[in-house]
Amino acid sequence: MKRSRFTEEQIIGMLKEQEAGLSTAEVCRKHGVSQATFYKYKARFGGLEVSDARRLRALEDENAKLKKLLAEQMLDNAILRDVAAKKW
Repeated sequence: MKRSRFTEEQIIGMLKEQEAGLSTAEVCRKHGVSQATFYKYKARFGGLEVSDARRLRALEDENAKLKKLLAEQMLDNAILRDVAAKKW
């Protein structure tokens, strides 16, 4: 997945600028993002504070790690079942 060139803090700052009264087009022009990207950021980070965004990132990282561990464990179980099923 491509990394964003903006941190969560910067994205939340952009959203706060728009909430403070600047038009969406002005905020997008100022930061060099498209309006579609801005609305994706708004859908993901709208209403969050910086601490909430950091916590969300930590939870997403932990979730990805747990999914990887689960997939590896399921693969190991499938291999053991195949080995046990063979007749020697």
